Amino acid sequence: MSGDDRKNELAREHKERQEKRAAAEQSSKARRNTFIGAGVAVVVVAGGVFAATTLVDKDGAVPASAASTPSASASPSAPAPSELPSTTPPKKAGDVTCTYKRDDSVPHKFVGLPGKKPNLKLSTMTIRTNHGNVVIEVDANATPCSVNSMAFLAKKGFYNNNKCHRLATLETSGLFLLQCGDPQAKADGKNPTDGQGTAGYVFADEAVGVMPYTRGVVFLTQPLDAAGQNSSQFAISMSDENAQLEPQYSVLGIVKSGLEIIEKVAKDGVLVNEGDITGDGGSTAPKTPIIIKSVTVK
Repeated sequence: MSGDDRKNELAREHKERQEKRAAAEQSSKARRNTFIGAGVAVVVVAGGVFAATTLVDKDGAVPASAASTPSASASPSAPAPSELPSTTPPKKAGDVTCTYKRDDSVPHKFVGLPGKKPNLKLSTMTIRTNHGNVVIEVDANATPCSVNSMAFLAKKGFYNNNKCHRLATLETSGLFLLQCGDPQAKADGKNPTDGQGTAGYVFADEAVGVMPYTRGVVFLTQPLDAAGQNSSQFAISMSDENAQLEPQYSVLGIVKSGLEIIEKVAKDGVLVNEGDITGDGGSTAPKTPIIIKSVTVK
């Protein structure tokens, strides 16, 4: 092989390596921009993580690759699911025991641990916001420990005056959803740790895969690629496009009324937080704040 041939070969190999790196970086960026988080970035906490908490999401789904990023043609007027399918026959209260484990490795607001015995008669969660009420049908039979945790935190006033820290839109993230439940979130487009806060405890996944995360579905979020890291953060799906998410998040319930409140706020746009250390964790707060005044579960 001549000197020129060898140079050409080295140049070609160099170009191929550059193209592979560029493709890998693009794929990584796509994953960051579409995950749902709710825990903490891996770079911050060794134990796990919406990688960031926005999510979201075992903060764990690695939704679609760059090639399958959802289009902006989602139909916000699509009907919400009519019911939450329970995957098991009716449970008896005495047969269910919930386990909650302390976790203070991330920013949190600890108000205690929920009781081990859930109330299986709970059926409705109402989120009172500064724009109106969002009413959610929950299924304590399908997700007893998730509903039990929500009811406990609601009674403790955990969510009072909480600002929903992430409004993901199809334009910014390839998803359309509202994420709330970080007690430390400022939702001002500046706080670098928005999306990482929890209730200071975690618990196991429930009702994963019982239904896609289409419009109206409410689910718990946790860090990217995590499992059993559910805490206080949850997301409300606003589009059938979110069905792209891997079945890795615990379904809490379905919205019966109030989605129009979020849709109206979404029209005002989002605040992009360039200093968010988690990537896409809590980086897109709604420009018009959505503040939870209180939550009741009954």
